[in-house]
Amino acid sequence: MIIQRILVLLALLACTTGLASAAMTIEIVGAAASRIPVMVGSFKGKDFSGEDPADVIRADLGRSGFFKILDGSTVAVGENQSAAHATWRGRGADAVVVGQVVPLKDGRVDVRFRLHDAVRQQELAAFSYVVPPQLVRVTAHKIADEVYEKLTGEPGAFSGRLAYILKRGSRFELQVSDVDGHNAFTVTSSPEPLMSPAWSPDGRRLAYVSFEAKKPVIYVQNLADGKRFALANFRGSNSSPTWSPDGEKLAIVLSKDETSQIYLIDAKGGEPKRISAGGALETEPVFSPDGRWIYYTSDRGGSPQIYRAPAQGGAAKRVTFEGDYNASPVLSKDGKLLAYVHRRGSSYHIAVMDLGTSQTQVLTDTQQDESPSFAPNNRTILYATLVRGKGVLATVSADGRIKQRLSQSGDLREPAWAP
Repeated sequence: MIIQRILVLLALLACTTGLASAAMTIEIVGAAASRIPVMVGSFKGKDFSGEDPADVIRADLGRSGFFKILDGSTVAVGENQSAAHATWRGRGADAVVVGQVVPLKDGRVDVRFRLHDAVRQQELAAFSYVVPPQLVRVTAHKIADEVYEKLTGEPGAFSGRLAYILKRGSRFELQVSDVDGHNAFTVTSSPEPLMSPAWSPDGRRLAYVSFEAKKPVIYVQNLADGKRFALANFRGSNSSPTWSPDGEKLAIVLSKDETSQIYLIDAKGGEPKRISAGGALETEPVFSPDGRWIYYTSDRGGSPQIYRAPAQGGAAKRVTFEGDYNASPVLSKDGKLLAYVHRRGSSYHIAVMDLGTSQTQVLTDTQQDESPSFAPNNRTILYATLVRGKGVLATVSADGRIKQRLSQSGDLREPAWAP
């Protein structure tokens, strides 16, 4: 039996401040050692004239590097068709996705799909999503997540969102888009620099730094209605916001007392509490997933390195030792991996450390990498880099095998993957 699911339309999709004018171009480099051959049939019957979810599903699965997408043009439309396991297997498919979009009388559509294992000749999943027509693409991403999880055993991350800074001409824009660059909209724009977007744990708010007041000020903005307030506008610099796992506080960096130091501040604003010891420059804080620790960059040892200290303040312990420059820490959602920017010679790369073993690996071969951010499934790291002098976004798998580049008109920088 098909399980009925109703997708709730997030208010932010209906209350954006402006649509971006161009989608990203995605270039895929590398793939898993062994890819699963998957066939995705069209969902588009004669009664539906919108975008075919199958196209989105194929693109999502193909970009992951874990699947070989086979021609699905011979697969009949409809999730209730008789399973042709032997025929599909004969065409080289290990798994087959079939489905259909059925318009309903109330104006919504029912997006139905089934996932078949052609090798074991059994059905792996069957779902139905009743949504407004404008959410068909979002639903296709969710189906791709389901397929990815059933076939790999790990959650998918295709239905997530990205925040990033886009510089076009003399203007800076804070944008949010789907993971594939579609449905992009501008949260705020300014002739002065914007930087350091950080998602709240519930994905409803963004903290960021704006120079519109001719100095760095931290703002928190609600995505549903666009309302914002200045969280930190103290004397000197206000920078590097990051949310606590419960969304109640933010760690921020202020220079109001001396050199840049780390403070905790209530998410609604108020008086900040200093938690770093002072003397050296302390910056780029990030919470551990359990909220007990803060990892940050400090030059207290003479060069930028990553340290860890209790979130409420206390003695710090150095984490990175290889090389004379390690900065911009970020932790995987399960707390097992630490990604950061590592300098090798004159180049800056994304590296990852297994916190259980302290083993490290440099993942990228680009030259000016910055701002790493983990996908919610811990499988992929998003970052910014330069390609022929232009800022682009890129991803690399946590094992370094699968790489992508996402480019758009203008310079892209400082990405953050939504929780």
